[in-house]
Amino acid sequence: MSRPHPMPRLARWRSNVLQAPPFFLATGIFGSLSLAASLFDRHGHLQYRIARLWARACIFASGSRLRILGEENLRRYPVAVYAANHTSYMDTPVVFAAMPFQFRILAKMELWSLPFIGWHLNRSGQIPINTDNPRATLSSLAAAAKAVRNGMPLFVFPEGGRTTDGALQPFMNGAAYLAIRAQVPLVPIALHGVYDLMPIHTHHFHPGTLTLIAGEPIPTAGLTTRDADQLTAQLRDAIQQLLAQVDPASALQSQTS
Repeated sequence: MSRPHPMPRLARWRSNVLQAPPFFLATGIFGSLSLAASLFDRHGHLQYRIARLWARACIFASGSRLRILGEENLRRYPVAVYAANHTSYMDTPVVFAAMPFQFRILAKMELWSLPFIGWHLNRSGQIPINTDNPRATLSSLAAAAKAVRNGMPLFVFPEGGRTTDGALQPFMNGAAYLAIRAQVPLVPIALHGVYDLMPIHTHHFHPGTLTLIAGEPIPTAGLTTRDADQLTAQLRDAIQQLLAQVDPASALQSQTS
C-alpha cells in the first residue's frame, strides 16, 4: 500500500460533486434515524440494522466495491473479540457492512465530544477508552470485558489510530487483554484497499476494491493477562499473513516498518 498519487482534476470533481454529497447525506439521514431508534430500541437491534444500511450506502457513494473473505470465521463463535488494522476513516463503514451481527466498537474517548457523532456513539452503546490516563484505560477495558462476558461481541483497532503510510503499525495489547479477560476467541481481521480509498489527511475518494479478510480465531482458553503481549504479537502476525493473501508487498512493508 502506498499513498495515492495526486488526483486529476476530473477525479477531484467527481469526488466533490458526485460522491461526497450522497455520503454526507446518508450519514445525516441514517444517523438521525439511529438516534431516533435509540429512544425505544433497548437492545440495539434496529440501530444495528440502520448502521449496516448506512455503511453500505457510504461504500456505494464512494464508488467502491466490498468483498469479504473468510466470512465463515466471523460466524464461528457467538461471542468473540475482533481486531483489525486501522487504515482510514472508511474502516468503520467497511466493518459495519461486513459484520453479520450486532457488536460494539472500542473507540477513543475524544470522539464522544464531537457533535452528532458523539451523541450517536453514546446512544448506540459503543465503549469509550481514555488512552491518556492509565487508570481510566483500565476502567474502560474492564467495562469492555464485562460487555463481552455478557454476550456482546467487541471490535477493536489495536494500533490505536490510523496508519500514516498504509503499513501495519505497532499493536497495543488491549484486544488481547479483553479476549483473555472474557475467555473468548480473538479473531484477526485484515482490511485492504481502504487506506487507498481515503488515506489520512485527504478529503477525496479514490474508488477501488475494498477487502475484509477474517482469519482463523485464536483461542484464549487457559491464558492469563500475563500472556497478553505474546497474544498481541500472534494477532499482529496473523493480520500480516492475511494481508499477504491479497497484497504480498503490503505485508513486507509492514514487517519492515
